[in-house]
Amino acid sequence: MKSTSLQIHNHLLSAKKIIIVPHQNPDGDAIGSAVAISEYLQALGKPTAIFCATLVAPRLTFLLNGHPVYSSPNIFSDINVDTIIVLDSGDLRYAGVDKHLYKHPATIINIDHHTTNEHYGWHNLVMPAASSTAEVLYHFFTHTATKITSHMATALLAGLITDTGNFTNSATTPTALKITGALLRQGGNLSLINNKTGKNKTLNILRLWGTILSRLENHEPSGITHTYLTESDYNNFGVAEDEIEGISNFLNNLDNTKIVLFLKDNSAGIVKASFRTTQDDVDVSAIAKKFGGGGHKKAAGFTTNGTIDEVLQKILTNK
Repeated sequence: MKSTSLQIHNHLLSAKKIIIVPHQNPDGDAIGSAVAISEYLQALGKPTAIFCATLVAPRLTFLLNGHPVYSSPNIFSDINVDTIIVLDSGDLRYAGVDKHLYKHPATIINIDHHTTNEHYGWHNLVMPAASSTAEVLYHFFTHTATKITSHMATALLAGLITDTGNFTNSATTPTALKITGALLRQGGNLSLINNKTGKNKTLNILRLWGTILSRLENHEPSGITHTYLTESDYNNFGVAEDEIEGISNFLNNLDNTKIVLFLKDNSAGIVKASFRTTQDDVDVSAIAKKFGGGGHKKAAGFTTNGTIDEVLQKILTNK
């Protein structure tokens, strides 16, 4: 890993302009990682921009620290752009840039921790054993002797908290906890992260969670316990999609359940499926991969066209 880190660092030293790309519908790991590497690049004096195909959730904007996030693909047309760093994305489709990058060729640097990563970059810094992309970046900064500022530490800490489910899931390894301690010593603000991302539930958000819980059903042949939300549910409660972030991890607390499945749709006919498991002998990323998705052994998902009922039946019969 040190060799790859140094190769990436040396490439970036000679880059003209760099675009940083977190995945669509970015979580704390994607945004935290994007901000941390943006600040590292700015310290090197490199022109840098963050692009995201979808909007950043309001609860995560505190991490941006003044960094603008662009959503127009026109940013890739800049003739000075010669390097693109894709973060926390197993493939370019998940990052939301697969169509843009083929039109505007540049060196792609792929930094990720998903087991299903396709190694699509010229440089691939992929660590499937890492808890998060933030953890991968922490090692990168260590190998390149980069000073981690207090805001970089907070951004990376947000990534670790997100992907370990607040240090409750199987990604909570000794290494992840050791890095967490180091980030706290470097000025990471744990209370700020918890206040902004966790202690923000309104009555309507909790009522919507109640709707999700009331729809739980167990499919005994497959061992899948499933539930769902529709776009009309969000509208009826006046709750944004990002405000129920964490529901899949919460559902994973169910006892005597092999796999937890959460489905949600939108008016465009798109269904998102999210899998979780606590079982050591189950690999939900293998299920997600059958439907064009990916992720980790114990947390994965995919997006597809159809209705919730159609997608559910395909999952239950093809698992």
